[in-house]
Amino acid sequence: MIPEGTLTDTFAADVVRDLQRTPKQLQARYLYDALGSSLFDGTCRLPWYRITRAEARLLRRHAPELAAAVPGWLDDPTIVELGCGNGEKLEVVLTAVPDAPVDVHLIDISPDALQAATARLAGLSHVSVTRHEAPYEVGLDWVRPQLRARGPALVLFLGSNIGNFDRPVAESLLRSVRHALQPGSALLLGTDLVKPRQTLILAYDDPLGVTAAFNKNLLVRINRELGADFDLDAFEHRAIWNETEQRVEMHLVSLRDQEVWLAAPAVRIRFKAAESIWTESSYKYTEQSIADLGARTGFTVTTQWIDREAAFALTLFESV
Repeated sequence: MIPEGTLTDTFAADVVRDLQRTPKQLQARYLYDALGSSLFDGTCRLPWYRITRAEARLLRRHAPELAAAVPGWLDDPTIVELGCGNGEKLEVVLTAVPDAPVDVHLIDISPDALQAATARLAGLSHVSVTRHEAPYEVGLDWVRPQLRARGPALVLFLGSNIGNFDRPVAESLLRSVRHALQPGSALLLGTDLVKPRQTLILAYDDPLGVTAAFNKNLLVRINRELGADFDLDAFEHRAIWNETEQRVEMHLVSLRDQEVWLAAPAVRIRFKAAESIWTESSYKYTEQSIADLGARTGFTVTTQWIDREAAFALTLFESV
């Protein structure tokens, strides 16, 4: 576990540094406090956000093939999930594993997500769960000795969470995954595919305003934890499709010239009208760019399952 206070101190330092950048930005991982995680769960249920349902369909349909596709894995099954959410997806995967003991490691920065996933898996008597409250790279460092000492492992990185990282960082993260694994281990990667602009915008700026609330909650969190005085009515949620970079960007746009005070640490941030805080990117992929990403980071494609209706892919890689 990360020592008490470390995450809070890191949050404050990151917020102050990133709000003084040009352009202003905040790290997407901080969207997921308790309320943010609940709001995101609500977003996943919206008819315009199709990632979660498409991925669930693919997992239910192909879980038995997944288990059989990792040579030797069922002899001593170990699963690592990056960004576990509420554990629902992992539960589907575990239905394909026999009742032999399964060693599960959950890596997530959100203690609420770790608790929810652990509670969901508690009824599976053959599953042993270890929680790691940490960023992905740190958690992978913690579990590497255990993975190296056992047989092939399966890493789950689902929900198109890889899309929240820009291309160089995504590659660095997958290299960290590869470095933690023995050859012959597997990575199951969920990725959202490029699709029409209007379809993408509706998924990230829904008519009910749930995604807007999810985005603005980051300001609520900063107000609560850092003693800031953000006026929520003075910022507007906006989603933009960046065709060149093939990503959806979420922004909080200042509606007027204003100043915001952060009490801990004491700093004043100035905003001009129409200036934005860039809070999240969601990169989209093609079938070929997914394979290329794997090849550059030490993986080869074993198989790929695609939900054509929602344009979403599950790709199973083998570490080489």
